[in-house]
Amino acid sequence: MLVDTHVHLFTRALPLASTAWTAPDVELAVEAFEELMTRHGVTHGVVSAMSLLDDRNAYTIAALRGNPRLRGTVDVGPGTDRRELAALRDDGVVGVRFQWRRRTALPDLTDDDHARLLRDVADLGWHVELNVERDRMPPVLAQLARSGVDVVVDHYGDPCPRDGYATPGGEALLRALDTGRFRVKLSAGYRFPVTPEELAGFAVTLLAHAGPRRVFWGSDAPFVGAKRPADYAGELAVLDRVVPDPVLRHGISAAAHAFYFGR
Repeated sequence: MLVDTHVHLFTRALPLASTAWTAPDVELAVEAFEELMTRHGVTHGVVSAMSLLDDRNAYTIAALRGNPRLRGTVDVGPGTDRRELAALRDDGVVGVRFQWRRRTALPDLTDDDHARLLRDVADLGWHVELNVERDRMPPVLAQLARSGVDVVVDHYGDPCPRDGYATPGGEALLRALDTGRFRVKLSAGYRFPVTPEELAGFAVTLLAHAGPRRVFWGSDAPFVGAKRPADYAGELAVLDRVVPDPVLRHGISAAAHAFYFGR
């Protein structure tokens, strides 16, 4: 079993949102991703919601519907009706993504609409997928902790290339992981200007605080905005380097399968 918990599915034909931070020069259609999965022995995949697309969720939901190998998160507003969310669950949606990186101002998760959304997320057995800069992470993690929802933090929790998790944001992440309610992805390692040894050190730190049942792996395919070369085989090789123990790697995928597909 091998579960990729972080991919983005889209084609160049899909319109971009007016707030898109980049115009991708790559694409990954669902059919192409399933071919990648088969070629590389990936049994299951989790589609992460994209803020770049104007349709936000339509392509993702179509890819998930009736596909037992895929699950996904969606980008929804705080006023979304509970019945709409429940219908998305039937399509294979397992969470909402707060893609707040580069966002000018962060919302208050304690306001009525956000509090209601978080209650609905918890009641549906979903989770919040969080992507936000390390400097802005502490208050967000604190509000999510008080809400009682399950949380999965993207991209190693955005460690500092120089100081790792010895920053206010990094320390807040490790404290959150210690509570047992938070999870983190070993994803998008190619984005960090660090050595392979330093990236492996980040993984060791996260595993020490969360254990293999709450650390997942994700490729971040198709590597939108990559500053250096990245491909699927290379990211699988990175997983082997940062988690060299095959038993531990199996435990990570087994936990990911239970979390995303076993509910």
